[in-house]
Amino acid sequence: MDVDLQNIVPGCTEVDEADLATDWHLLLAYMKKRHTEKIEGSKSLAQSWRMKDRMKTVSVALVLCLNVGVDPPDVVKTTPCARLECWIDPLSMSPQKALETIGANVQKQYENWQPRARYKQSLDPTVDEVKKLCTSLRRNAKEERVLFHYNGHGVPRPTVNGEIWVFNKNYTQYIPLSIYDLQTWMGSPSIFVYDCSNAGIIVKSFKQFALQREQELEVAAINPNHPLAQMPLPPSMKNCIQLAACEANELLPMNPDLPADLFTSCLTTPIKIALRWFCMQKSATLVPGVTLDLIEKIPGRLNDRRTPLGELNWIFTAITDTIAWNVLPRDLFQKLFRQDLLVASLFRNFLLAERIMRSYNCTPVSSPRLPPTYMHAMWQAWDLAVDICLSQLPTIIEEGTAFRHSPFFAEQLTAFQVWLTMGVENRNPPEQLPIVLQVLLSQVHRLRALDLLGRFLDLGPWAVSLALSVGIFPYVLKLLQSSARELRPLLVFIWAKILAVDSSCQADLVKDNGHKYFLSVLADPYMPAEHRTMTAFILAVIVNSYNIGQEACLQGNLIAICLEQLNDPHPLLRQWVAICLGRIWQNFDAARWCGVRDSAHEKLYSLLTDAVPEVRCSAVFALGTFVGNSAERTDHSTTIDHNVAMMLAQLINDGSPIVRKELVVALSHLVVQYESNFCTVALQFMEEEKNYPLPSPASITEAGCLTPVRDAPSTPRLRSVSSYGNIRAATTARNLNKSLQNLSLSEETGGSITFSPGNLSTSSSASSTLGSPDNDEYILSFETIDKMRRVSSYSSLNSLIGVSFNSVYTQIWRVLLHLAADPFPEVSDLAMKVLNNIAYKATVNARPQRILDTSSLTQSAPASPTNKGTHIHQVGGSPPTPSASSSSLTNGVTKPSVRETSSNRPANVGNIAIQYTPHSHQFSRTRKMFDRGPDQTADDGDDGVTHRNFISATLQTGFCDWSAKYFAQPVMKMPEEHDSESQVRKEREWRFLRNALVRKLSHRIVQKGVTRLDDQILINRNPGVPSVVRFHPYSPYIAVADKDSICFWDWEKAEKLDYFHNGNPRYTRITAMEYLNGHDCSLLLSATDDGAIRVWKNFADLEKNPEMVTAWQGLSDMLPTTRGLTRRVSIYLDRSKQGGAGMVVDWEQETGLLMTSGDVRIIRIWDTDREMKVQDIPTGADSCVTSLSCDSQRSLIAAGLGDGSVRVYDRRMAPSECRVMTYREHNAWVVKAYLQKGQDGNIVSVSVNGDVCFFDPRMPESVKTLQLVKGLTALDIHPRASLFACGSMNQFIAVYNSNGDLISNIKYYDGFMGQRIGAISCLAFHPYLPHLAVGSNDYYMSIYSAEKRVR
Repeated sequence: MDVDLQNIVPGCTEVDEADLATDWHLLLAYMKKRHTEKIEGSKSLAQSWRMKDRMKTVSVALVLCLNVGVDPPDVVKTTPCARLECWIDPLSMSPQKALETIGANVQKQYENWQPRARYKQSLDPTVDEVKKLCTSLRRNAKEERVLFHYNGHGVPRPTVNGEIWVFNKNYTQYIPLSIYDLQTWMGSPSIFVYDCSNAGIIVKSFKQFALQREQELEVAAINPNHPLAQMPLPPSMKNCIQLAACEANELLPMNPDLPADLFTSCLTTPIKIALRWFCMQKSATLVPGVTLDLIEKIPGRLNDRRTPLGELNWIFTAITDTIAWNVLPRDLFQKLFRQDLLVASLFRNFLLAERIMRSYNCTPVSSPRLPPTYMHAMWQAWDLAVDICLSQLPTIIEEGTAFRHSPFFAEQLTAFQVWLTMGVENRNPPEQLPIVLQVLLSQVHRLRALDLLGRFLDLGPWAVSLALSVGIFPYVLKLLQSSARELRPLLVFIWAKILAVDSSCQADLVKDNGHKYFLSVLADPYMPAEHRTMTAFILAVIVNSYNIGQEACLQGNLIAICLEQLNDPHPLLRQWVAICLGRIWQNFDAARWCGVRDSAHEKLYSLLTDAVPEVRCSAVFALGTFVGNSAERTDHSTTIDHNVAMMLAQLINDGSPIVRKELVVALSHLVVQYESNFCTVALQFMEEEKNYPLPSPASITEAGCLTPVRDAPSTPRLRSVSSYGNIRAATTARNLNKSLQNLSLSEETGGSITFSPGNLSTSSSASSTLGSPDNDEYILSFETIDKMRRVSSYSSLNSLIGVSFNSVYTQIWRVLLHLAADPFPEVSDLAMKVLNNIAYKATVNARPQRILDTSSLTQSAPASPTNKGTHIHQVGGSPPTPSASSSSLTNGVTKPSVRETSSNRPANVGNIAIQYTPHSHQFSRTRKMFDRGPDQTADDGDDGVTHRNFISATLQTGFCDWSAKYFAQPVMKMPEEHDSESQVRKEREWRFLRNALVRKLSHRIVQKGVTRLDDQILINRNPGVPSVVRFHPYSPYIAVADKDSICFWDWEKAEKLDYFHNGNPRYTRITAMEYLNGHDCSLLLSATDDGAIRVWKNFADLEKNPEMVTAWQGLSDMLPTTRGLTRRVSIYLDRSKQGGAGMVVDWEQETGLLMTSGDVRIIRIWDTDREMKVQDIPTGADSCVTSLSCDSQRSLIAAGLGDGSVRVYDRRMAPSECRVMTYREHNAWVVKAYLQKGQDGNIVSVSVNGDVCFFDPRMPESVKTLQLVKGLTALDIHPRASLFACGSMNQFIAVYNSNGDLISNIKYYDGFMGQRIGAISCLAFHPYLPHLAVGSNDYYMSIYSAEKRVR
């Protein structure tokens, strides 16, 4: 909204701070995540952290060609020269002894890294010995990895033809050994280490031979007759790793201070060589008193982290791991540093080799090749750690002082913490992540490391994936064995984050008994609720569609633990405990029976009326899976299912669409369980419809007698949708039966009973009219019985499998019919699926036999006098015609409809599902009527299993996955709206400033006074006849509703911004609109005369299409007298003949309450925060409510009624006492009753006859009266400027001030050659400015103002 603030109030931009603050404190309706997001889980990222093929190096061939005492001919050695091999001087003993000792030492050095491998030495071997060694190791290793270590210091350098050298038997000749042969003998997977000069040549040759092999394999695969194909196939070399000491053209360093096998030393004794090398650098002089001899005396063991040597080794591991993780591509890091322990160690040490050997102009080579790492900044941290350690050495050794531990890990954690607190969102991952992993091993830093790790994982799914790829999983899994209480919250948080991103970890947890840890945390009452919530989520993931997890948690008493916390004050915990219960007994009968023994279903009932919609939804989910078990049914379980079904049915008019969607799915489980019963009910409903003759629509009046039909016979009479308010939770079959019988009675005032399948409202006074409902004799009146007798199918329907059973199925069928006409498209779509599925099975599959007589039943119960499944109307009246269809099905709307007819629905389905009056008379029992299952073919109809899958597979709401998304998203991050620098916050500040300026301008105008109001500032032809107009309070927008669509105009620019279909069925019309959150992110609420309420967002938005935020049945019992009769929208005159006021609403932004009434006898109050009905106030009158106005400060509601009375209600009082005042000074229909805000506000009311009364709510009579023009068709009262605008039949608009003086009279449009204005259909003032919008029957919408606009 790029409105220039200067234009709103020219020259006035200072506003009162107190006025600005009011907007900040106002509630926002329908802005929670459930309204702004699509209810679906997050797209799961493909997790690559799990090693698909973990490997072990099981065999090691140590091939040493030293020929001690004889130097090879092609290398001229310096004098002195590097001599040490495996830290042994070969010349210090006899050549054979030296060779054996070196062989034993190299084996020991390798064993430090992989003690369990099988080692075979081959000292100064021949070609045959090498072949024998390699082939036997490969044979034993099978598919595992084999290592081939080659030391070629006593033989010539490798050749360009791809050969290395060994000896003949007599040691008189050097014999070449082809790398091609070596590959064949070693096979794959293998790792090769070459410690000799020009080693890079071997790596190149190896690759060429490997490529040659691949080509041979391909040739053999394409042409089986090729000679290559006859030979044994060579193994592929793809899985081979090589480490070589230097490039193809380099010699090994000969510095006498270094060992001759420097490369092997780096790979197998890294700490020893690193310390020696450190001492040889110039910088070592900064550490006084440290000599090479002293280094040998460093106390401790490599594998004991508490000792100096062990700590250095630990730091070295952390640093090399970190360098690799930061430099290598992720997949390569996984392969080299996580797949195989020995390979990981060798590669970590290879990074050191690169650093040390490059300082002697030697470049170690690897395949796969690594990016250079020798200059990485982390090496400086290593030098510092070595420095700190060595500087303590002299005093430790000479004086025995205690060793001070290195600050390395604490400093790295601080660096990680700085990254977490200071960084922006889009940046490189923190370098220190692998170090955090190492720190988890230390008890000293563990708590801090877990805390920082949790904060990192909280950044989002990408952070979790990153941590898992570093290898965090085994560490946090192992920590679950710790009993330290202080770790509990941290571990719970970390595991919730991991499972929210990768739920496949459920199996690892159960395998390692991790679930027991979480069961004990959940059962711990001292644990804060938020951590128990995360624990409930973790357990819900463990049992989700994972039978072993369900079994394990059932053994661990999960059900009892959850049931204890169902009523916890923390809503998110209640939600997850319910989801957890729903998942543990999903398709797991043992858990269901355990739940039955603990009365789990009854304990869940309390959550069905929870204040938080998500909690209600999770309770419905849990009860749905409770009845959805596929095990065999006993009488006991069937009774339980029926009780649960009837409890669920009470949510039929819940205010939240997510709850109703979950309700359809829950009921669909029941339908699948009792398919044949539902098929019979469906057939029965369909048969009855088919057999009914097409009647003329009857209009039943309140007095109970028939009135003549006033309109054309083709006009459909609408279903009467009813409330489910009085269903009692019945426990025994008898009571259940009784409560169902009561349900079936719908009773209008006056004592007559109308009954149709959808009419489920229980009347409060049924007992008084009909005798006590518990008394069998008086359940039904004489007329009802008489009607029943004439309905042919009554007996067959009633004798089905016992009355109470049948009644449950009939009631649930009706509930589904009701949900199929839900104003929220997703709910109705789901219900349509269930209905179609059963109707399809009932008609196409001949399995549920149609029952024609009672004798064919084995279990027939006597037909008791109930009215289940029958259609009862007034004596002499015939059943009403079903309506054509709902809007979404066969609505031939040419307007741009937001909700298109979905392509996979049959057009006629509406006839089954949408009516509640007997279902479609034109229903023929043919296949084409019904939606086929996706994989269903005509002849596999008998296979019930495929069908069951069809219904359950297609019906899911995604609610649980959507709820789980909460744990994947940042929890600790400050929400954008609280961040004073965020764009969201700035936009809100802008809007609130705009609002304050509009209010200030309004105040000035009111003080000045409005003397005339007839300047036309806009006229435009609307696409439909305007029926309701509403100015936006602060933006220059106006919404104009016609019968079933809404048009948006910018009245400053005279532009049409939007036009969309409201989605109401064509026999209904929009009768009221309100802006919710007008001060901020505006939503538009539309109410239609069938009692449905829809809330829209993104209207008047050029970039996005309008979207329905929510919709629900605000009033369920709109009276049939006033519905469905053709009426001219505009005429208010003889209301008794015209049908009623439709639906009227009033919105209270301060409290988030919505008052609704209309053609009903109550005022229903909805709490939009809880999305539930909070109060029904009986109006105490026999006519409809035509106008509502409330004042939040005084909790008062003023209502104008069709009988001329004005009634005042105090909503704080009990329903029987809350009507505090009734004024009867008007004797005709009240067009508008307006309650002025504030402590001293009066009620202003105007009737059709033009008489205005001012009432003080504290006084019994009016304090002032005025007389305006007679014959009003529309009227509005300006809330601030005390103006009345009247539209009359005689095609003019009169504007009066509060003294009754006429200040303007408008009869003609400006322009159009002064065309006369049409009959006024609606008008409305701007809430603040002196603007009046007028809609007339000639489609025009015009706006008048107190002063000409400056264009």
